[in-house]
Amino acid sequence: MPFVDARITAVLTDEQKDAIKADLGKAVSTFGKGESFLMVGIADGYDLWLGGRKLDQGAYVSFSMIGDTPDAGCAEFSAKVCDILEREAGVPGSNVYITFHPMANTRWGWNGGTF
Repeated sequence: MPFVDARITAVLTDEQKDAIKADLGKAVSTFGKGESFLMVGIADGYDLWLGGRKLDQGAYVSFSMIGDTPDAGCAEFSAKVCDILEREAGVPGSNVYITFHPMANTRWGWNGGTF
């Protein structure tokens, strides 16, 4: 049940999206999670501005999951995400923002109920 929402300025091929999705599936192991319940959203061709300037290459990634996101895990996941986005989409880490959203299981709905 982790969710990774990636908004990327580059227009990506289906192959790039598949590679990003697969690599994010490995990166969530940072938090002891697997790909079996991971949901990934990729919005490409997304307009982003940073410091008042429009980014040609940039990304915003939001990570949500049930449970705690320890500081060390957040730092490790951030490094992995920046590596993935640089390798697959040409986005430098200096143009990537990542936010973390830990949730209580009663605040995460699925299949007509909550976890």
